[in-house]
Amino acid sequence: MGTQILDAFQVIADPSRRQMMLLLSRENMTINALADNFEMSRPAVSKHIKIMYNAGFISITDIGRERYCTLKQDGFQELQDFIDYFDKFWISKLKKLETILNKKSKAK
Repeated sequence: MGTQILDAFQVIADPSRRQMMLLLSRENMTINALADNFEMSRPAVSKHIKIMYNAGFISITDIGRERYCTLKQDGFQELQDFIDYFDKFWISKLKKLETILNKKSKAK
């Protein structure tokens, strides 16, 4: 069974993973501490963590016997690039509309 790598949108599509990211945005957490916040099995939490790790949303650091999860920017960059593209698209459309409306108001 190969490691499944999901795109950024597939990763954030899951509500549990979004909640894990919100928790990690407040502080780095061990896998066990993260798992304590969810009504799911430890293997299920580990699967979500692996998906986020493979997609670049988190890093995992071993400190002693504990494995700490830390939020990373890498995974979010794909989302940001997509949003930035459409921000530019809509700004351009709105500027064109503004130009048309200004021309019409001056024509009156």
